Amino acid sequence: MDWEPAPDWRRVTTIDSHTEGEPLRLITGGVDPIPGRTIIEKRQYARAHLDGLRRTLMFEPRGHADMYGAVLTEPVTSDGDVGVLFMHNEGWSTMCGHGIIAITTIGLETGILPMKTDVRFDTPAGRITAHARSATGSTEQRRVASVAFENVPSFVYAADQTIDVPKIGKVPYQIAWGGAFYAFVEAEDVGVEMTMKDFHRLIEYGMAIKHAVMASRDIKHPFEADLSFLYGTIFTGPALSPEADSRNVCIYADGALDRSPCGTGVSALLAIESASEHLEPNEPLVVESILGTRFICRVLGATNYGSYKGIIPQIEGRAWITGRNEFFVAPDDPVREGFIFR
Repeated sequence: MDWEPAPDWRRVTTIDSHTEGEPLRLITGGVDPIPGRTIIEKRQYARAHLDGLRRTLMFEPRGHADMYGAVLTEPVTSDGDVGVLFMHNEGWSTMCGHGIIAITTIGLETGILPMKTDVRFDTPAGRITAHARSATGSTEQRRVASVAFENVPSFVYAADQTIDVPKIGKVPYQIAWGGAFYAFVEAEDVGVEMTMKDFHRLIEYGMAIKHAVMASRDIKHPFEADLSFLYGTIFTGPALSPEADSRNVCIYADGALDRSPCGTGVSALLAIESASEHLEPNEPLVVESILGTRFICRVLGATNYGSYKGIIPQIEGRAWITGRNEFFVAPDDPVREGFIFR
């Protein structure tokens, strides 16, 4: 095809993928280098200057309400390999575990990242080190079988809490950090099933609980004000598959439902399980998603994080490349920054 867009049209390229069912759209071209001395400053710049691009790629007609994306930056540490910012339907994330797995897989399989088994990411939440497992095939057709990443220290922020949620009632919950803050709720306590047929109610209840908790208390990260907010609600309960130990359904951002078990979410769950003495160091905890896909989770050790006693989590999962896109944005397109129907 000889057609080319007009010179004043914006052109953005991406590689799309999914991690255990959850999408990741990685921007590979069409974005200038993002300024900032730190990754927090780069995130602040993106929020102020690149939000139109985020909406264009995340929202319809190019995306959907649950689309997730990322853009790579220069590293901001002396030993970092690459920086990364994550985006979704509401804004810019602080960290994303399924995104780390996807980007490592994309990067090593396509050559975007240096051909190495360990990749050090600078993220707004802190240093993440990803390890590619069982890479197979030739250099031209390398396949990453799975990726395990060491997350930032994770900790329980508030245990044994109760909140009165409109139309639901009194809800027991805990708050934990795993690269973002989450409110954890047992699904049976609010009468929801963690299955695809109940996804509308999961979103409705998850957002109601999130908003109620946000209205009732301040959440403060030990070191960084920009990380001090509640990202989502995670429902937990028994696994439906004999191959898993438990099930997670994460409702995050503006009502997005994570198709994977949620990498930062299971990191926070490990902190809860470890604090409750339900999990020993290096003992695998297999957590399944609403789809039945799984992450293998381990506590590598204990640590202190500010005034909190925390753990170092390791999360392992799989990702697959699903496509390569070249998007065009015409300046006279009335919905060039997209729209969302839920």
